[in-house]
Amino acid sequence: MFNIKTLNEISPVYKNVLAADKFTVGKDIENPDAIIVRSAAMHDLPVPEKLLAVGRAGAGYNNIPVEDYGKRGVVVFNTPGANANAVKELAIAALLLASRDIVGGIEWAQTLRGQGAAVAKLVEKGKNQFVGPEIMGKTLGVIGLGGVGGLVANAAADLKMRVLGYDPYISVANAWKLSRKIVHVDNQDEMLPQCDYLSIHVPLMDSTRGSFNAAVFAKMKDGAALLNLARGELVNNADLLAAIAGGKIRRYVTDFPCDELLGQRGVVAIPHLGASTPESEDNCVDMISRQLEDYLETGSIVNSVNYPACPLTDAFRYRLTVMHANVPNTVGRITSALAEQGVNIDNMVNKSRGEFAYTVLDLDDALSEETIRRVEALEPVYRARYFARV
Repeated sequence: MFNIKTLNEISPVYKNVLAADKFTVGKDIENPDAIIVRSAAMHDLPVPEKLLAVGRAGAGYNNIPVEDYGKRGVVVFNTPGANANAVKELAIAALLLASRDIVGGIEWAQTLRGQGAAVAKLVEKGKNQFVGPEIMGKTLGVIGLGGVGGLVANAAADLKMRVLGYDPYISVANAWKLSRKIVHVDNQDEMLPQCDYLSIHVPLMDSTRGSFNAAVFAKMKDGAALLNLARGELVNNADLLAAIAGGKIRRYVTDFPCDELLGQRGVVAIPHLGASTPESEDNCVDMISRQLEDYLETGSIVNSVNYPACPLTDAFRYRLTVMHANVPNTVGRITSALAEQGVNIDNMVNKSRGEFAYTVLDLDDALSEETIRRVEALEPVYRARYFARV
């Protein structure tokens, strides 16, 4: 029986995946094997002694101390793509909000209340202040062509926009999903002056924090619109407001309001609605539940953000999984410990990701407690787990 703690309210669809006779799921679990989290901040939370995994029901994971958990042998998962359609739909809405001053027009219309029969004439007289261009035929630049960015690019192309895509790290799988109408660009600086709209779809990392700044804005077409449904911290807000004041950027639509942007001219701040659909919440919880089930029961790792991908079958009798620092000779020391017991290795997988590595050994023979403890005691090892199906 595995115990999974929830830090936020989640969709009940987990019940379709996590069998009640194998998994207990709830918010009051004291020492869980795994945690499911949405937006709750985990940086200052104590780490439960038994914790094996954290499942983020969403794509972003800056609310989780990923590296610290990795050094404790805790795998952190996320659900890339599960909310992609929801974010794509909001991105299309953002394109329209960036084109015509729809928000300003709605707010202005409310001020006409009480004017009676004169409202219709006032509307016709005042609507010109909210006009804007159509998006058909305009150029959209999409930076980041992953799960969300690819969908946005394809949808915009279907709306008869000219779409330029820039992503030096695009995977083969995501590249296959792109419409042939998308023009792939090798140099971001060459793309920026061509775009009437620029949509950001990159992860937040130290290297991307504040990377959309004065230097980038200076290369954009005068009067372009900037859309940010990825992460607020990607944009340098001071530089952005200066670019709006100088006319370089006509409108900024973001899903991440903050005090310095609220009420500013040219800024449309949406209250983080990107993944706020019932379908998205269901998809995220279903996906993270399946990933946690596979990891807890077999050691299989899919969509981890700190450990390497290592999808595994459940066809084994005895299995040892070892999470360790990615340093030389660790695998040899692990296999030597098994050899001392005379255990035969049927199959072995070793994967690494940065400073973390994952070694999986399927065995013909059962391991003794002494051998398991010997592996756990190796200096580079963070955690060892033993599975026996007999």
